[in-house]
Amino acid sequence: MKKRNNKKKAKQSNFSKLSIFQNQKYKFKKKCPLSGKGAPEIDYKNIKLLKRYISENGKILPSRITSVSQKKQRELSLSIKRARNLALI
Repeated sequence: MKKRNNKKKAKQSNFSKLSIFQNQKYKFKKKCPLSGKGAPEIDYKNIKLLKRYISENGKILPSRITSVSQKKQRELSLSIKRARNLALI
């Protein structure tokens, strides 16, 4: 009897801990805002668009935060770097 009680206590303590790595019940991925119909074109001269994907410190935000696709993220980072070199940002 004592062994069963100990196992129950161990299970309860594991379930009581929350983990950020646990599978969530409702998982969804936002669509890329830079691809599809009516999406703005990524260009180093479009500073208004580029500033949306830069942090306050001037760093490029990762795609997991902005939900931009990998292909568009590469284009975005390249155009941000070009704009920095030309002192547009």
